[in-house]
This record gives sequence, C-alpha cells and structure tokens, in this order.
Amino acid sequence: MISPIENKKEKKWILRENLAQRIPEETVQMARDLAVSPIVAQLLINRGYTDAASARSFLHMESEMLCDPFLLRDIEPAIARIRRALECGERITVYGDYDVDGVTSVCTLYLFLRRYSEHISYYIPNRANEGYGVSKSAIEKLAGEGTALIITVDTGITANEEVLYAASLGVDVVVTDHHECRSELPEAVAVINPHRPDCPYPFKELAGVGVVFKLICALQERLTGQSRLDAVGDVCRHYADLVAIGTIADVMPIRDENKLIVSYGLHLIEHTARPGLVALMEAAANRTGSAPTVRKRKTRKITSGYIGYTLAPRINAAGRIRSATEAVELFLAEDPDEAKRLAEDLCEANRERQTEENRIMEEAFEKIYAEHDFEHDPVIVLDSDGWHHGIIGIVASRITEKFGLPSILVSFEGCGLVYGSDDVGKGSGRSIKGLNLVDALVHCSDCLVKFGGHELAAGLSVTRANLPLFRARINEYARSVLSEEAMTPTLEGDCILKFSDITLSLAQELQLLEPYGVGNPVPVFALFGVEILESAAVSGGRHTRFTLGTGDGHVLQAMCFGSGMEELSLFAGDLADLMFTVDINEWNGRKSVQLIIKDIRRSEEDDRRRAQLADRFETIRAGGSFSPEEHVLPCRADFAATYTVIRRLARMGIDSFSHRVLLTKIHTEYGGDVNSIKLRFIILIFKELNLLTIQEQGDRYTVRLHNATTKTDLEKSTLLRRLRGQERHNGQESYHV
Repeated sequence: MISPIENKKEKKWILRENLAQRIPEETVQMARDLAVSPIVAQLLINRGYTDAASARSFLHMESEMLCDPFLLRDIEPAIARIRRALECGERITVYGDYDVDGVTSVCTLYLFLRRYSEHISYYIPNRANEGYGVSKSAIEKLAGEGTALIITVDTGITANEEVLYAASLGVDVVVTDHHECRSELPEAVAVINPHRPDCPYPFKELAGVGVVFKLICALQERLTGQSRLDAVGDVCRHYADLVAIGTIADVMPIRDENKLIVSYGLHLIEHTARPGLVALMEAAANRTGSAPTVRKRKTRKITSGYIGYTLAPRINAAGRIRSATEAVELFLAEDPDEAKRLAEDLCEANRERQTEENRIMEEAFEKIYAEHDFEHDPVIVLDSDGWHHGIIGIVASRITEKFGLPSILVSFEGCGLVYGSDDVGKGSGRSIKGLNLVDALVHCSDCLVKFGGHELAAGLSVTRANLPLFRARINEYARSVLSEEAMTPTLEGDCILKFSDITLSLAQELQLLEPYGVGNPVPVFALFGVEILESAAVSGGRHTRFTLGTGDGHVLQAMCFGSGMEELSLFAGDLADLMFTVDINEWNGRKSVQLIIKDIRRSEEDDRRRAQLADRFETIRAGGSFSPEEHVLPCRADFAATYTVIRRLARMGIDSFSHRVLLTKIHTEYGGDVNSIKLRFIILIFKELNLLTIQEQGDRYTVRLHNATTKTDLEKSTLLRRLRGQERHNGQESYHV
C-alpha cells in the first residue's frame, strides 16, 4: 500500500507567458491602447480579449446584459400561483438550504414577498437533525401551521416524493433550484431551473439566489406594471447585495449576467445600510485585528475575495455548527443592536467551526494513512461516528485539494450509542475534473438512500451496511473514467514575473479586472529563484509566513495557508519557485502588497547551487586548495558568532535545526561572511575539539553542547591548521573562543 506522502504528486505548473524574459509586442500595444500596465494587458489577452475594443468592453462590462426572466420554463405558472396566494392572503413559506446560497435565497425572496403580504414565513432544515433537502416531516409541520404554498429556493429539484406528499396535504409547491436535474422532475405547480433540458433560458450558470433574482424581477414587473428595465432596477437596488454574496459563495461563473449582478451588488455592499451586513463586516474586522469606523468601512473596496474568504465562512458557520436561521435573522434584522448581537454569534460559530474542522482534519489524515489504498482506489471514502455533519464538506475539500483525488466523508454522528447496520450516515463529497460526482453517485444509486449536488460537489446519505459496497462501486466507476492525467493535479498560471514587478501599484491595478470568480479567475503569477529570507509558523503551525527577497533590498511578505513549515521543508537561505496571487494587506491604516502562495517548491537553481557547494566542500575537505576570495577559512569572530547562536538555540530548547536556519541566524544577528562551506568547517572543528556532539541528517543538525569551563584553544584543531595550509597566500593567526 502506498502512503499519502508517497502518493502526493507534485502539481504540474502550466504557465502561459514569461513576462520576466520578454513582453510580446501585442501585449505592449494593448497596454498603450488601454493605458494599463503590460501585466494587466497580458491578463486580458489570456482571458480571450485579444484586441483593445473587446478588452475595453470587458473592463467596462459593455457587452453583458440581463436575460429576459420570462424565458425561464414554468415562470408563468409560478407567477400565477404566487399572485393568487398574495391576493388571497394565503400563507407562503420559503423553503431553503442552509448554505450561503440558500440563506441569501431565502432572505431575498422573503424580503420581496413581505412587501406585498404579511403572511410570509421561511423554513430551513437543520443540517444535523434533518439533513439536506425537502423532507416529508417538514412539509407535514408546515401544512399543520397553515402553509398553502411552499416555494423552494436552492433546493427541491430532486424532491419528487416530497412534492407529491405536499399535494396530498393540500399544499402547492413551486420549485426554484439550480442543481442538476434528474430524468423525472417533481410534479410541482412550477419547476424553475435553467438546467432543465426543456428550458430555453440562455444563461445556465445562475446560483440558487440568481434564480430567485430572476423570479422576483418577473414578479415585480407583473405586480407593479413597471417596465422591465424599471422592475429590474428596483429589484437590483433592494437585493443585488444578497444575490452577489450567494453567487460568489456558491462559486458560480462570474460572467455574463452574473458579472453584472455581482458587480452592482459589490458596489451596494461598499455603501450598504443593511444593518445585518454592516454588523457582520464590523464584527469580522474586529476579529481580524482592526476595527474600522463606519466611515472607513463605507469607503473600503469590497471584492469577491472579501466576500468569499471573510463574510461567506461566517454566514456558512451558522448552518454548519448551529442553525442557518441565525444567518437569516441577521439579514432580516432592522435593529442595529440586534444585528450586532447576531453578527457576533456568527463570528463565534465560525471559530467553533475552525476548531472542529482542525480536529476532523487530523482524524481524517490518520485514517488515510491507515486505511486508504492509493494504488488501487482513486476515490478516498472515509467514515466516522464522531464527525460533525456540517464540517465534513470543508474537510473533503481540503483532502481533494491536497491529494488531487475525489474524496467523500461520511458521518454517522447522532445515530445513537448502539452500532446498527441500518444507521444512516450523511456524506459530503468533492471531486476533480474528469469525474462528475453526480454521475458517479447515479452509478451507485442502488446503494444510497439519497443524493444530489453538482459536478464537483455533492451530498449523499448511505446506510452503514451499504457503505463498503458504495466504496467499492464508486471506485469501480472512477477507475473506468479517470485517466492518470486527470489524477495529476495541475495549477494554471497567467505569467512569470520579475520580483520587481510585484508592487502595491500592481495589486491596486488588478482590481480593474474584478469581480473575480469562475470564468474570470484571480490572476495567478509565478516567480523563480526567489530567496527565502525568513520563514515562520503561523496559527500553531497550520500556516507558514515567508519573507522573500532577491538580494537588492526589495522584500515581499507571503502567506502559505494550510501547509506547515515541516511539510514545506523550505527555510531561510533556500531558493524557491512559487505560484501565487497578489493581495493587499491592510494593517493599522497602512497598505502593503502580500503574496498568497498557491504552490511553492525548492527551485532547480537551488538544487544546482547546493550540489555545487557540496562538491566544493568535499574537494576542500579532501585537501584541495582555495582562494581567500572564497571565504572558506573561518576567523575568530566567525567561531564566536556560530557558537553563540547554537548556545542561544539550546537555551530555547531548540537542538535540531537546518543548516540554512543556522546560517541565516548567524547572518541576521552578526552579519559577517560566514557562508555554507565555511559553516560546515566550523561545525567540524567544534566537533573535533569536543565542544559539541552533532548528528547530521541530510540538511539538518541535531546538536548537544558540552559544558566548557575554559576557553578552547583553536590551535589544537588539526583541521583548522590544515585549512590554513590549503589557502593560497594566507597568514598565520591564533584564535580562541
């Protein structure tokens, strides 16, 4: 069986242009025509905008337009049923999902309908107790409370039996969803989903909240008699912020009408007066170390990255750890104090989520080491009785990202203390390009309770008894469709840059290409042969911070999230190649450029340099001569600095460190000209003189200092005397430490 370490494949880097060596003439011309930097011009060309006219249109969104909502199949019967419910005062329940897309979908439709009726409620199932999707028990509860019409948002496309059950209780259902359809649709009053095979709507990549947006645009037009343009404008002014958040969080392509909606929504968020959003942004800022005033918050640049990495995890945390209704109530809140309390609760839930995620991650990796056969099974399937249902999807994403393989985590949490073969576990899966996860689950449908989702992410339920069969069947299917190439992780980058290209000015100019997302990804760049000046563990070793330089005084900070120093095995003094995105870090009112590392490895140049130094060291050690310019022969100050640094590390309890770390600390604390070869001879001389005991393992030293009571006469070192004789034109000196 192959271990995960052996299995973890180095990502294949695919880079489109090397701007560090040559800037193509067409790129230079594009930069002149648009008055942008050659780097931004190249990014536009990489995205298919090869002439100034199309690139300008992309930057100013001149070609994007909103599609006619009445092109959606079943939009007319949906409007008719909703209008009747509003006019007759019937109780309408908006039934949603517990993720960000579901929460924003619920809020958007609820807020819109409340403009026309007081008889509006919402329902989101509890992830732990009810699981994903529409359930008969929920329908029965809602019917008992007087609901006459259920409108599903971001869910319901596979709820065939549940819709029939609702009809038997006298409850009508309108389904709005964006997940993949099965061969048979629910027999609802209306099923609105752009993925329906018979739906002529031209843009298929709406989020669940995007489908809701189109529905309420059509409703607004019919209910008010406004023109289509006026109706859309009214809806955008009220709800585009929520639509943008849901669209970004659900990783929908940011192109065509999604790009228009998201762009307008981000602008609204920058100047929002929605109490829940104001409170959430302020609470998130407080948690990250800064507390901007309302005035500063209103002028900050809101990006898709800010939504995806700051707001979305906090909104999601409610549904994962507690109840998604907390997030809904935040966005519905009208009182600022209530909004502040709810926002703080979401931030606390997010911290709980992070703690639980780390615990599950550790257990999952232990299981991978112990159980998974990488040689035979391309899909990692893990299960546990103690994993939180709301967290396993995040961990599955981390596993797939790390190993480049599809993964499915199943939790039997809450099944009781008695082990039972009929226990139903809830699973969450993530996939890779080349394996459509929904198709794979269809292949295994006879051994699943239920399932649904997208090509690359899906949820499922499976009994404990059927789990071994499911594991075998999905791997059987994966072996039949996945090629070796598909299982080789790749990382695509836009271009190779020079170190000096990366400035705050560039980071600010890249905002011209916003909003980013699928279809318009955040630009990824590459640097080669960059020196690591310093590396440091962050967040208990889960992340790594690097200080990078090139020897000319230009220094950059870089963060590598999700990888510790030990895993990366890169230290001060190493040369590295890296692929990264460019970010702006704001701290205490000061802005600086920061790299977010996507992948990093020791450069081939570093390997060559190490090999050359090792060869040269061995040549001199064997008796070869050397010149003074090589700085091989140590002086008294070199010995003193090295010994002092080792002693200080020992007093800190650090007795194992790399050659590079020791060399960097000597340079940092004492300067001088101690190089790699000189340091190795200093260590050998210390060892010869019994000042320390040292073991070498590759590039690392494990050292134990001996308690010296008197100064050591370095003249007693045979090696030092021999080195003096090997140096051409050197004088004689006597050294003590």
